[in-house]
Amino acid sequence: MADQLIRATAAEGGIRAVGVITTRLTEEARQRHQLSYVATAALGRTMAAGLLMASSMKRAGSRINIRVKGDGPLGGILVDAGLDGTVRGYVSNPSVELPPNAKGKLDVGGAVGSGYLYVVRDIGYGYPYSSTVELVSGEIGDDVAHYLVNSEQTPSALVLGVFVGATGVTAAGGLLVQVLPKAARDEALIETLESRVAALSGFTPLLQAGKTLPEIFTDLLGDMGLSIFPETQMLRFHCSCSFDRVLSALKILGEAELQDMIAKDNGAEATCDFCSRVYQASSDHLAQLIVDLQAESSG
Repeated sequence: MADQLIRATAAEGGIRAVGVITTRLTEEARQRHQLSYVATAALGRTMAAGLLMASSMKRAGSRINIRVKGDGPLGGILVDAGLDGTVRGYVSNPSVELPPNAKGKLDVGGAVGSGYLYVVRDIGYGYPYSSTVELVSGEIGDDVAHYLVNSEQTPSALVLGVFVGATGVTAAGGLLVQVLPKAARDEALIETLESRVAALSGFTPLLQAGKTLPEIFTDLLGDMGLSIFPETQMLRFHCSCSFDRVLSALKILGEAELQDMIAKDNGAEATCDFCSRVYQASSDHLAQLIVDLQAESSG
């Protein structure tokens, strides 16, 4: 099944639901970064969360950054997701592996540890909006839901999942259900939603059972006036890095540092943290940067 995002409403517009399937892009991230099982689950969950959160943004070009900084062996997670359906991300220590937790599942919480969740919303103009909350469990889903309730005052239920088998990622995605202000005082509605989401056995088992996003929505909200939007948005792992950006970054180092790199290394090598793409800048490239710097200083 292709990576995709589907939106829906229920309860006469009082409930907003978004679902994503991110199996392929999570597998691409695993391969690009050579991630361990637990690192794949941690990054995959965070990328799905980023796409779910970005889906509520309105202005074209809007993006959301999620940074998870814990004291566990994973170090940290950084994800950049856009309203356009693109996402990228990485973890600080991709090779970390831990035994399964008490439930027999990948111990993402143990890998992340205690710390903070940082969220930055960039709507394309003005200053980006940023917020920070403490991690609740390090399992990502609980932490992002905690952020939505406390920083955005939106009652939210979030289910995220990544299943990693011997051959790679075979199922990944998530579901976000939010009670909007017009229905926020309906305690019975909120309790019903909470119990139904809590009753789910997870997200990846639904995908592995062959359930589609519309079927998952129907099972959860079908008796609440469910309305599924006809548009299906395709999702993909995409990084905006480029050789020109690498050269711009090298140029900032200054003439003396560039001269030193030419003399000692006969060039420079740079690796993009987000996608692990390696760029090679020759001594000629660096020499041209020096010429540009000299021209700018004399001008």
